[in-house]
Amino acid sequence: MSKPNKELQLKHLFDGGAWNVYAPDILNLGVGAPGTDLLEPCCEIFQQATNHCLKREKTENQSLIFQYGPTSGTYEVRNEIAKYFRKMYNSPVNSADLIITTGATQGLHFVLSTLIDFNGYIFVDEYTYMIALDSMKHFTSLQIVPLKLNDDGVDLKDLEEKVRERHFKSKNKEFWGFYYTIPTYHNPTGILFSPEVCRGIVQLARKYDFLVLCDDVYNILNYCEKPLHARLFSYDDRADEGFAGNVISNGSFSKIIGPGVRLGWLEVPPRLKPLLESSGFMNSGGCFNNYTAGIVGSLFELQLAQSHIARLYEAYKERMLATSAILKAELPVGCRFSAPSGGFFIWISLPAHLDAREFLEYSLKHQKISFIAGPRFAVEEGKGKQFFRISIAFHSKEKLVDGAKRLCLALKDFFKTSAK
Repeated sequence: MSKPNKELQLKHLFDGGAWNVYAPDILNLGVGAPGTDLLEPCCEIFQQATNHCLKREKTENQSLIFQYGPTSGTYEVRNEIAKYFRKMYNSPVNSADLIITTGATQGLHFVLSTLIDFNGYIFVDEYTYMIALDSMKHFTSLQIVPLKLNDDGVDLKDLEEKVRERHFKSKNKEFWGFYYTIPTYHNPTGILFSPEVCRGIVQLARKYDFLVLCDDVYNILNYCEKPLHARLFSYDDRADEGFAGNVISNGSFSKIIGPGVRLGWLEVPPRLKPLLESSGFMNSGGCFNNYTAGIVGSLFELQLAQSHIARLYEAYKERMLATSAILKAELPVGCRFSAPSGGFFIWISLPAHLDAREFLEYSLKHQKISFIAGPRFAVEEGKGKQFFRISIAFHSKEKLVDGAKRLCLALKDFFKTSAK
């Protein structure tokens, strides 16, 4: 007789497990999510936006927010999103190019299942977002191919070599393969891909006709000089002679409004939007999150989203700069990191003979600090043992400064222990 399902009565994603970022006895530096202090105003601003939206629905729109929504989402919501990001990116964002999703992970799954040949290939950076990797592995017939990552982005020579070796003509899907990456404030490394690398990626995508899907969830979180282009999507210029439409920008409000909202968008070229909109997955239910999209549309219309995002931005910036300053001053000789110019994450390297997984155990035991060791982000088994990632998103600046100092102390002590 099988055991019944057990009701755990959990309150959030991290509840009940080893990665409970709310646990008071551990300083968890592994989680890439906004903290309680940043989400606290959401109840008030969402109540205002909900009242505004539902009043208009009742008096002007036949309560259609509760009906199956248009497949891409209503024009009004997409237009609010396009207006805001047009300003933040300082480049064109067309409402007609947007498809509402329930976040970047669902956007990834939707694109994979709709546009990619199941006998094809997924190219990923040698270190990449670990849960995206978990999602990709469910597509068991697709082969995942890691690519070398340099300080300025993916190694273009390695990308072309591996693409050329595997290229084929798909008979049943638009693309034979695709490259998944986070080119703007990369997860986990924090790298900002250079303009030269971005142009090179687009040129190769056009040459071998593969899709590039960019997780663009940190793009407006720049803490230094703004990049030339806020997203790789804009390098695939429609005015170019060779333009075909090989890049999708996969956006989300999880990092800049709140992950529980479950709202994102795909920004897609004209070649691909009809293919996505005609999928059975989309036509069965219409807009993936019609109700919440309407509320968020009002949030922008009332200027509540803009002020909330600005507040989170300032907090993230303060936290990143303060944490980076401590690490720069106090990391022991032999460790290396490059202070990120934006995003959530700092990627720290140990001397090659040390293992970050062993340091994690040491850090938990002696300083009650956790982080994520490098192998979790790698396709290849055991690769990345000398790296680990910390996040600046969840905890206050004060906790991060204290934690960074204690982390450096733990590293110095770990070095001594390892040398014995």
